[in-house]
Parts: sequence; structure tokens; C-alpha cells
Amino acid sequence: MGKYFGTDGFRGKAGEVLTAEHAFKTGRYLGYYFGKNHSGEGRARIVIGKDTRRSSYMFEHALAAGITASGADAYMIHVTTTPCISYITNDEKFDCGVMISASHNPYFDNGIKLLNAEGEKMDDALQDAIEDYIDGKIPEIPYATGDAVGKVEDFYFGRNRYIGYLTNLAEKSLENCKVGIDCANGSTWMIGRAVFDALGAKPKVINNNPNGLNINFNAGSTHIEGLQQFVKENMLDVGFAFDGDGDRCLAVDENGDVVNGDKIMYICGKYMKEKGTLKDDTIVTTIMSNFGLYKALDNNEIRYEKTKVGDRYVYECMKEKGFSLGGEQSGHIIFRDHAHTGDGMVTAIMLMNVMIKTQLPLSILAKGCDMYPQVLKNVVVDDKEATLEDPKVKEACDDCTARLGNNGRVLLRASGTEPVLRVMAEAGSNAEAEENVDRIIGAMAASGHLIEVRK
Repeated sequence: MGKYFGTDGFRGKAGEVLTAEHAFKTGRYLGYYFGKNHSGEGRARIVIGKDTRRSSYMFEHALAAGITASGADAYMIHVTTTPCISYITNDEKFDCGVMISASHNPYFDNGIKLLNAEGEKMDDALQDAIEDYIDGKIPEIPYATGDAVGKVEDFYFGRNRYIGYLTNLAEKSLENCKVGIDCANGSTWMIGRAVFDALGAKPKVINNNPNGLNINFNAGSTHIEGLQQFVKENMLDVGFAFDGDGDRCLAVDENGDVVNGDKIMYICGKYMKEKGTLKDDTIVTTIMSNFGLYKALDNNEIRYEKTKVGDRYVYECMKEKGFSLGGEQSGHIIFRDHAHTGDGMVTAIMLMNVMIKTQLPLSILAKGCDMYPQVLKNVVVDDKEATLEDPKVKEACDDCTARLGNNGRVLLRASGTEPVLRVMAEAGSNAEAEENVDRIIGAMAASGHLIEVRK
């Protein structure tokens, strides 16, 4: 990944790591690049959406100023979700889509996510060029003048198009379904209610009063305890929790128990296999999916692939091999027949389809996929690669793997940005998982690589 753009865009503390100037220059380069490479009639067209953070308004205007200053047109959907921008970019044949959001991060962070004309995450090459422009490594871009200056269009209509698309994904009416929604005071605060109202569910909604400073604050998929209590108190059939930009979804069953991304993939994958819509009977996961998911998939003769952590890698694998379902435990679920990115609303509707068609409660549908206790510790080391290749560390990992056999696993993963190794074990009990993690960390200490175990 580059200096500014990581696996999920340019993200950091607003006004410090990510500034209005960064946004302006990003817009300048996008307008210039797509102006040169625009194949249709008229000027290049770029659509912009944002979440509810106070700083999103600042970045929205800075991006639009940069885009129009380079001679392209900026279309503003305003507050919406990342998957909405993905859908509209592709459906309305925009040259590029931009989403202003730091996803599940606190309000003081923000980010810029770029999507290509298909609504997929932008190629690294273009993002690298934007970084070079920001750092002054390429010549200054000429400003548009006269009638070549771009225009700004209000494109609120795009959000309504996306809502209409979502409602058409439901296989039956949700009338008489008691549904709870936690909008995280973020991008789904209007879309969530609108979709479930249109489907007849009359949802009960919490955390749908954004004030610019409360996005993700004790709310949404990263703080699901509130929704668990809300579902139980109101005797609801199901609850859905979204993150700040609406590309994640976790569920809560009628008993108030969390149904995470792994269980959602199990439920939907099993249903899709029975319908014949699960391509090659395969689900794409990341290496961090729980061992319990793999056991459940094996028991149902569903194959799986494992990628690096990140929905970007999940989607790349799905696209390359034509798979239809993939995702992460965190709730980034991709139904590739319906979306080119993780989409929390699509995930919720797909799960409701299974519940309605089978006439089974979510707790019953999730049976057969039992999560193994997991222990994860972050370890600071002197050299990540040397530690991973150390014979004592390898021997400890092999020993733990042999001890766990078919009842668990261990995993070492290097941080992409810090001198940190993530040591994870899953086993039949929390104590057993911790024992295996500590055994591996002990080998790191014995080999002289360990600096500290973070709390």
C-alpha cells in the first residue's frame, strides 16, 4: 500500500493526517485524469457521497472544488453509504465514485475511498499517481477556465435509486416481521428505515440521530451490546447493526445473541447451496475467520478459500474465480451477484430472505456453526520476518498445531504498519487457546526477538 492510501482508502485524523488540501488535490487529480480518459460525450462525471461526520462536509466541498477546477463535473449525493456510491457509480456510468468516510472509526477521523467505474475499489496505480501529485512529484495540473470549468450537481436522486434497488432484492414482504436496526448515527440513518419501511417491516430504529460527533459512539456493529438489549426488551425477531458507512452488518437473533459475519456466511451459504446459487459451492473467507466456521462448512460439504485480512482481498479472489459469496467475521459480507463491495443493507435483506423462506428463527439457522474461543495477543518484536522464520518459533507453532489437531488452530500474522506480530489461537476452551498463544510467545522470548506483549 502507498504513503496515504491503504487497503481501504486515505484515512486518518481529520485536519491532521487527512486535510482539506489533501481532498482538494485528490479532486484536482481525479478531475484531470478522468477528463483525459473520459470516453463518453461531455465532461467526466464523478459522484461523491459522505457519512455524517462533521468533517465530511469540509472534505465534500474540497473534493468538489478540486474536481470542477480540473474541468470535470461533481455530482453530490450527500449523506449516503459506501455501497450506495458503489452501486450508483456503476449503474449511472460515472467515471469514478468517491466516498468520504472513516467507516467504523471515531468521529474525529475521516477518510477518502475511491471507486472505479464498476463500483470496485480503485486500482493502486491511480492512487499512487494521486499520492505523487499531493507530494509535488509530478508537474502541476492546469486549471480549467471559461466554459471548461466543471459544475456541481445535486444528485439526491441517486440515493433513491439505490433504495429502490435494495427493495427489489427481498424475495417476499417483511410484513409482520419485528426488526430492529442500529444505524450507528451514520450513513444508514435514513436509508435503513426507508428500506425496511418499504418492505413492510415497520422497523424499530436506534442510533439514528447523527449530530456530526456521535457516529459509532457506543453504537453500531462495533458496539452491538445496545442492540442486543434493545432486541430482547422489545421482543423483536431480529436486529441488524451497521457501521458508520454502511458496508458492514452484524445481526442479533431473537434471544439477543450476536450472529457475526462468519455465522451470516454460514447461514446464507448453506441456503444458497440448496438453491444452486452458491458458485462452485465455495465461500471466500479471510485467514481470521473462526475455526468453527470451517468445521461447519466441512460438515455441509461447502468449500472455502482463505485470503489475507481485508474485504479488498476477498473481493479480488471472488472476482478472479467467479465466486458469489465471501466476507469477514466483522460483517463485511459480499454478495457478488448483487454488489461490488461489502453492503450492510444487502446482507440484512439476504438474511431476512433466508428467515422468511425457511420460516425459521435466526437462532435455529445459526445452529451448527459454533464459534471456537479465540485468544489474540499483539506482540512487539525486534524483526517481524526474522521472528517468523526463527526455528524455535516455527517449532512452537508446529507443536501447538499438533496438540490441537482437529480441535483448533494457531495463526501468526504480521502487522502491515507496526513491528508487531499478532499471535492467535482457537481451541475448545479459552484457557486452552491462551495456553497455546503463550507457548508461542514464550518461544519468541527464548529466541531473543520479544520486546513486549501489548495489553
